[in-house]
Amino acid sequence: MKIKVTFLLIMFTLVIQAQEQIISGKVLSTENNEPLPYVNIGIKDKSVGTVSNENGVFKLYLDHKVRLNDTVIFSYIGYKAEKYLISDLKNLTGSILLQSKNMELDEVVLSAEKVKYKSKKIGRTSKGIGLFHANFYSYNEKDVDDRLSKEKGMKFKLRRNCHIKDLNFNITSNNFKSLKFRVNFYKIEDGIPTEIIVHKNIVFEIKDNFHGWFKVDLEPYDIYLKEDIEEIAVTIQWLESVKTDEKSKYFAIATASSPIHTAFSREKAMDKWNKSGQNLSFYLNAMCE
Repeated sequence: MKIKVTFLLIMFTLVIQAQEQIISGKVLSTENNEPLPYVNIGIKDKSVGTVSNENGVFKLYLDHKVRLNDTVIFSYIGYKAEKYLISDLKNLTGSILLQSKNMELDEVVLSAEKVKYKSKKIGRTSKGIGLFHANFYSYNEKDVDDRLSKEKGMKFKLRRNCHIKDLNFNITSNNFKSLKFRVNFYKIEDGIPTEIIVHKNIVFEIKDNFHGWFKVDLEPYDIYLKEDIEEIAVTIQWLESVKTDEKSKYFAIATASSPIHTAFSREKAMDKWNKSGQNLSFYLNAMCE
């Protein structure tokens, strides 16, 4: 399926505040002039990044380590990434265009032979004793917006062709009235997540300070993963939050130390991935051959 859509980013400003710069703007679709939510924006391998909000508006905070020749990447699933130097964005008077790319998705071929599918849980299905938590909060944050585009997740091994039904994780701490995340599926190369392998914008919301096991229904997205992928990374990415009160800052998933499992995290979109020997209470429900 070919979709020709371009996005227009307008209203750029650059504000100097002490040693910090802010690039701000709004993301619109030129096809219908509607705002585009949750676009990934950042500098590769640096902790500088964000996502646009549900109205297409974004603010990209640049710290003192950012240079004029650093490149800002604008990326959205199914579209060609655009790259701009910081120096160009400072003087930008026109628009930035993102064009859709032709996605050649692997065709799911159903065999004429009768195949038995078995229910399988991939990942850690227990909460454990609840002493350890993978927290999205970090002490160097200035405010909750510092978490925009932050990701956490797990490495999973595939041994069969599988249809993914849902993602489940155990929330041990939650100070928020509302949280929105995106589910991302990555290929793993040389031990770290690389390219997106499920080209669908899977956004979900957690409401009313929910604690316990939370399920993200993935059935509507028809996700089939082939065994030849072998290893994948599945993460949840912070997109938006509404505090319960002014002191709200904690959101965490149960975890346990593990020498044989790998958890992934990164602070911002386009940032370097961090690996740790943890086993999050984080699993996929699947039907596998």
